[in-house]
Amino acid sequence: MLYDINLRITYTYEVPVSGGRHVVRVLPVSLPDRQRLVAGTVTCTPGPEERRDSIDFFANPSTSILFRKQHEKLVIRMQARVQLEPQPLTADFSPDLAAFPAEIATVWSLDANSPHHFLGASPRLPEDTAIASYARGIAKPGMTIRQIATAICAQIHQDFTYDPKATTVDTTPREAFKLKRGVCQDFTHVMITALRSLGIPAGYVSGFLRTIPPPGKERLEGADAMHAWVRFWCGTTIGWLELDPTNNILAGMDHIVVGHGRDYSDVAPVIGVLKSYGSHKTEQAVDVIPLQ
Repeated sequence: MLYDINLRITYTYEVPVSGGRHVVRVLPVSLPDRQRLVAGTVTCTPGPEERRDSIDFFANPSTSILFRKQHEKLVIRMQARVQLEPQPLTADFSPDLAAFPAEIATVWSLDANSPHHFLGASPRLPEDTAIASYARGIAKPGMTIRQIATAICAQIHQDFTYDPKATTVDTTPREAFKLKRGVCQDFTHVMITALRSLGIPAGYVSGFLRTIPPPGKERLEGADAMHAWVRFWCGTTIGWLELDPTNNILAGMDHIVVGHGRDYSDVAPVIGVLKSYGSHKTEQAVDVIPLQ
């Protein structure tokens, strides 16, 4: 399956800003036997005085940009063509929870895909007793790791309401859990926290999701936004799988990966600092266009 993806992020500042330095992570990543970046570009208006393209620890493409001149608006654009490969259906060979610690202990690697990076607390995801209790109530004796993750995903989807006005990018998992409302970032953070509380390695996936308009309605250009879902480790036989708690589905041919991390802080589309005062306005528009 081929997709053309167009992303535009616009920052409009109340007063001119200067001295801005940002790291941009919006370009889809190439993944063996899953996803191939055919071509892609990241551009900025105005053009930065300095730019460096690199790959971070978790193998995500990143672009560092520096602005010295004053500017009232910053527009970041990404255009990419991505090819996705269908993933084979596999039987559940994941161990049960009791046998899982011994299997994790057999992994000696500390590379980007090592489950050890995704077990403990991370910058955005501290341990939480309420979410841990919630997870223990879902995980039943004898369930496999995959069954537990699938059950937690379904329960979050059932208990939480998608509400883009209920939370912000800085809302903590504890706050979202109390509200039982939020967006894909909140659903994902709560599920990761729940899985880790049981000793199941879990991480954050940032990407794009193709949306299909209702019957009889035309697709709105630029109406989509970036998406997030959960990656969890099922043991040495199966490895990593991905679940989307916002939609209660396995990540599939409509999920295009931009990056992997421990939580949102590792894969935020744009992070940085600048010299300014006053407020600013942010707009994001995404088009995910299937070509075949």
